[in-house]
Amino acid sequence: MAPKRHRTARLRLFASVIAGALCLAALVYLSVNVVRDLRLLNSASSDNVQWTLSQAEVEFLEYHMHLAALQGGTEEDLALLRREFDIFYSRISTLEQSSIYAALRDEPEFARNLRIVRTFLDRTVPLIDAPDADLKTGVQALLGRAADVRPHVRALANSGLNYFAEESDRRRDAISATLMQLAVGVSLLVLALLGFAAYLNRLNLQNIRRRREALESFRRMNVITSTALDAVIVADRSGTVLDFNAAAEQIFGYAASEAVGANLGDLIVPDSYRAAHDAGMQRMQDRGEKRVVGKGRIKLEAKRKSGDTFPVEFAIQSAETDQGEIFISFLRDISHRVKAEAELVETRDRALAGEKAKTDFLATMSHEIRTPLNGLLGNLELLRDTRLSAKQARYIKNMDTSGKLLMSHISDVLDITKYDAGKLLLRPVSMNISTLLQDIIDNQSGAALAQETTLEWGWTGPQVDWINADRDRIQHILMNIIGNAVKFTRGGRVTVEAERLEGPELQITVSDNGIGMDKELQAHIFDDFLTGDSSYDREVGGTGLGLGIAQRFVNALGGRIEVESEEGVGSTFRVTFPIEPIDAPDAKAVTLRRIKKAAPRNLLLVEDNEINRVVAREMLEGAGHTVSEANNGREAVELAETTRFDLILMDISMPVMDGREATKAIRAGSGANARTPIIALTANAMASEQEAFLADGMDDIVTKPLSRAALTRVLADHAADAAPKRAPEPAPVAANYLDDLRDTVGVDALGKLLERFGAEVEALLAYLDDSAEKDLPETARRAHRVAGSAATLGAVGLRASLVEVETAAKTEDRAALAKAVAGLPAIWAATRGEMGAERRAKPRAPSAND
Repeated sequence: MAPKRHRTARLRLFASVIAGALCLAALVYLSVNVVRDLRLLNSASSDNVQWTLSQAEVEFLEYHMHLAALQGGTEEDLALLRREFDIFYSRISTLEQSSIYAALRDEPEFARNLRIVRTFLDRTVPLIDAPDADLKTGVQALLGRAADVRPHVRALANSGLNYFAEESDRRRDAISATLMQLAVGVSLLVLALLGFAAYLNRLNLQNIRRRREALESFRRMNVITSTALDAVIVADRSGTVLDFNAAAEQIFGYAASEAVGANLGDLIVPDSYRAAHDAGMQRMQDRGEKRVVGKGRIKLEAKRKSGDTFPVEFAIQSAETDQGEIFISFLRDISHRVKAEAELVETRDRALAGEKAKTDFLATMSHEIRTPLNGLLGNLELLRDTRLSAKQARYIKNMDTSGKLLMSHISDVLDITKYDAGKLLLRPVSMNISTLLQDIIDNQSGAALAQETTLEWGWTGPQVDWINADRDRIQHILMNIIGNAVKFTRGGRVTVEAERLEGPELQITVSDNGIGMDKELQAHIFDDFLTGDSSYDREVGGTGLGLGIAQRFVNALGGRIEVESEEGVGSTFRVTFPIEPIDAPDAKAVTLRRIKKAAPRNLLLVEDNEINRVVAREMLEGAGHTVSEANNGREAVELAETTRFDLILMDISMPVMDGREATKAIRAGSGANARTPIIALTANAMASEQEAFLADGMDDIVTKPLSRAALTRVLADHAADAAPKRAPEPAPVAANYLDDLRDTVGVDALGKLLERFGAEVEALLAYLDDSAEKDLPETARRAHRVAGSAATLGAVGLRASLVEVETAAKTEDRAALAKAVAGLPAIWAATRGEMGAERRAKPRAPSAND
């Protein structure tokens, strides 16, 4: 700013000097003109010019008088006549030759008369200069000539006098105009001087005000810097300290008298940073390079007088002064903040570790609890198929109900953990919401009848049956809300109303005239482990997790849940969430899918828990299948190398070799089951772990505890159409896994991955078409790499074909290689059509529960 102000002041001074010089030059010019005109009007010169004109006529008259008075013609008279003629002649010559009359001679009238007079003189000269006798004889002729030329002589004098009179008038006018211009110029100059004086006075007032403001600002800055909590240090380009405020004294331990004049680096820069500081100062002095000036806040370490180092946060700005550039540093001791941040990070790490430990504990406990539950519920299901008495059947039913209730509580806790960790994934399917509501009403009808309560439902407005949504989450939400309404209503009515809103959204309202809730209970109704007051507890049970999970599921669906209640009157719950209406699927296709059942197959069951293994074997053999058993993953790999199976059921957690490693070994090998469907049997309900199982090469997942329905489903999906002695042809794409992957990474990211994968496959097909048999190791390497990508993205059919290519290349079986390569384009064409990032937008075929 200072250089800019200096440049502005210099420009103003230069402009003022130029303006003054122009005004002075104008006045000098006008003065010179006035002096010149006054000289031209000098009276002596003007009178002499006019006198010469008049005298020419006088001399002519003198000549004419002497000529007329010439009687006897004495020599004296003749001499006098000649003298008068010579004088007249001289006057006329002066008029012809003098520069004074140059302008006059340009006047036509004057010039004509002058020529006439000149002619008269030229004709008279010979006679005047003749002898006296001749002159006397020619007197009469001279008189005649004189009489003739006399008017012209007079006209000559008069025209000259008139000219100079007019010239005098013109000069007087010019002088008058010049004097007027001079007066105007002087007036303008006076006004300019007055304006300049006013401007100087204004500048003087401004300078006085600015000086006063600068002094006030200086006093304020002194107060601010002296009372600031941050250290303020001012130094010049050489690093010499110019100012050191009170906070700097307190922070660094130096008195201001010690610091001012000392080198900044010696005072506060730690020894470990001294070399870098000196190098930076040298760069700034040599090249003007400023790496930290004006760059905002920077964190470094500083040194106290005692030599202790501590963390500081500082900022540096520069300013121009009359003494040169200075640097103002603002430093803050952040020792306490750094310590607090370290403690906060440590606390956060402990919290994260605790959260991870909780999640790991829940996952482990889920596995450990589900494993015995699998044996319990599986044996109960097998026992139900035997001959039982009515009392035994009732006991088994109660045991099964209790086991499933325990499993439900485990699932509730895991759902809460997954939601709170941000890992709860939605699985939209095509579903009939009317059928789901009717199923729930039917399920709760027995409880309502026991409570002597009427339970009914219906649509308000247009009916919407088929939607694309997460059936399991919606069912869980409605089961909790409707179940609670039935549970807390005795001898009353529970009404369920469904209504389609704009958006589109679906609103389901559950109203009852039960015991209701007070305001305090309403405020906490969605809290975990809340079960109402003790009077409720005596009549109804539960963990108090239901409504908390319901609210989490509603939020995950992008909806909202509201409650209105009055104690002793009843409660109303409203659940609203967005929906995607779809067309109803083909009824014939649904029927065919429901009745599909796998023919007897040769199966491999890999399970380390004997009870679970017995339960699963009994269920499978009861369905007519042949079952071979393996106690761990290593035994499974060895069996898979020699025996051909139609399907492998693979437990995950096992000794010696777990299910994931066993699956990778089977897929990577060249045994008889490299392409056989492998189904994961797991108690791990975490979605991230299940995704990892599919990425390892597994084709589907069955969650423990095992049920006959779940086993029937996977056999129908993966082994229904396979011949007993032939390897089943896998589906082109593992749709469920692709949907899960899309839910995890998002549609856009999955779309980019699929595009990249498509480019890799096309490049591989082009290579195999030209060079498959030329370089077998390279062919095996490329096929293996793309097969890994295919497994990751769920392209199970393409992966199996690429494994055949890799195996043929490694064994140098050129015939098998040619056959496998020839089949790849068709497999890829079928796969490419199924691998879309927007599959969710298409309705899926309804499940068996629809």
